Amino acid sequence: MGWWTTIAAAGLGCALGVAAPAGARGRPAAPPNAACVAYEVADLDTGTVLAEKDAHRRWPPASMAKMMTVLIAMERVESGAATLEEPVRTSAWAAHMGGSQVYLAQGETFPLGEMLKAIMIASANDAAVAVAEHVAGSEPAFVTLMNERAKQLGMADTLYQTPHGLPPGPGQQPDLTSAHDLVILGRALARFPEVMQWAATPSAGFRNGTLAMMNTNHLVRGGYPGATGLKTGYYAEAGFEVTATATRGDMSVIAAVLGCPTKQASFGEAARLMNEAFASYRVLVAARRGASVGEVPVTGGATTGVKAVATEDLRLLLKRADDKAVQVEAHLPRLVAAPVLRRQALGEVVVRQGDRELGRVPVVADADVPATGWLSWLWNRRERPQP
Repeated sequence: MGWWTTIAAAGLGCALGVAAPAGARGRPAAPPNAACVAYEVADLDTGTVLAEKDAHRRWPPASMAKMMTVLIAMERVESGAATLEEPVRTSAWAAHMGGSQVYLAQGETFPLGEMLKAIMIASANDAAVAVAEHVAGSEPAFVTLMNERAKQLGMADTLYQTPHGLPPGPGQQPDLTSAHDLVILGRALARFPEVMQWAATPSAGFRNGTLAMMNTNHLVRGGYPGATGLKTGYYAEAGFEVTATATRGDMSVIAAVLGCPTKQASFGEAARLMNEAFASYRVLVAARRGASVGEVPVTGGATTGVKAVATEDLRLLLKRADDKAVQVEAHLPRLVAAPVLRRQALGEVVVRQGDRELGRVPVVADADVPATGWLSWLWNRRERPQP
């Protein structure tokens, strides 16, 4: 039988918003005096939903459609099919894009990474189209990739028409998504450190610093403690929108807010949701991969002990209101006999709340401990190459 030691005790709850009335066909109709049409806030690491209001209501994402454009490009880089250094050429079609832009000229080339940086910081429509054409050969072909990827991610409320999210012209349909789907997309995009670095950059230069890009996300530009990203959107029919991310301590959250009447309202609602999340929940990191959770005495070995390390992170999202009953236990043997092999199982870390188990992770030896004395013969025989 092993023994256990209590290492630590550990715990956000937001009331769910009232669902907004459904909009009319055609132009989305926001309820009178409503701050925003829909939102969802979730734990960034696990996707656990902490609060929501009409989270599956379909609504135009505006420039937040570019999040999928960047995701597809970054996944190509991740797979080795592309590099951030490869040149992206600007077509005549990309160069004529209006709205937010970095004023690309037909035939002008920039590295893929610079184009993606311009999309994330300045919400550049011309860069988004140039990337789409570079990846798929044409804008329609890229939109097909966007919808395929959305389906793979489980974004059931989403249908893309463009790689940029600009308002539809006569006879065209708008891009549609939901707050819930934006949380899914944002979590997928947040896996990439380069993207999060761009998203958290308040300002940067483009075209050798001759063009100043200001981040469209005012939360990042000094407006919110711990803000890390992610992307804004706006056009008249869609309203002001943001998918916001922030980190405080071991906890990261994501909030998607749609259809706000003013820019200030969109950032204010995102800040409110994330504030309530940080105030009502906390993250307990009961174990970290490769970190020691204790030392086990070793008998008959070259050293007198071996560290027990966790094989993976054990991270739990807890409500602050009821986390006082949470205990973290390290179940380790009183003594082990040499030889001990690196990665040899030694026990586990278990987290409990009263009689309920919340999680567990195995722990293993962090190093070999050779035997000494007559047991060393067995150790040396194990190490000797076989004929």
